[in-house]
Amino acid sequence: MLTCIIRYQIDPTKKAMFEQYARNWGQAIPRCGADLIGYYAPHEGSSTLAYGIYNVASLADYESYRARLSADPLGRENYEFAQKEKFLLREDRTWLKLASSPHGDPE
Repeated sequence: MLTCIIRYQIDPTKKAMFEQYARNWGQAIPRCGADLIGYYAPHEGSSTLAYGIYNVASLADYESYRARLSADPLGRENYEFAQKEKFLLREDRTWLKLASSPHGDPE
């Protein structure tokens, strides 16, 4: 199992748009095959950092999931929404694997 953590830098004046973006992914991501942990918007501290976190079984599964997500109507709409409204200033993905066994299944 791999965990993808997406670190977003967002426009703090458009936080509500990011929250709508997150709610849309909350529907599309699980439907397209990833195990969504959640999207997190700024609350206190930094007003510009936000996160999306989900699990996939492997990078090959990730590629299949991404193809389904780009073909999903809400997925396409959400990509276009972000491009049009420009509330995402930067997006970085980090791939991690669970290392704290026995809390997770050892691999």
